[in-house]
Amino acid sequence: MSEQELKIGYFLSFCIEQYKMHIGVSGAKVAEMFEKYGILNYLYDNYEVLHTQGSNWLNAEIDELIEERSKQC
Repeated sequence: MSEQELKIGYFLSFCIEQYKMHIGVSGAKVAEMFEKYGILNYLYDNYEVLHTQGSNWLNAEIDELIEERSKQC
């Protein structure tokens, strides 16, 4: 695994941990939600921009994405 892949992996883990505290559920539940709504792919694909943002901003961005994508399901 490359150093960049490790950084992205740590970032994804950070986002899961922050979001679980944000909404008060387990990490497993957040991982399920992220998979269902394509959040992990979004975070991975946009790592270069997103990893510079704070957890409050990231949580708000994820909230918005889940809201938008839940309407499409």
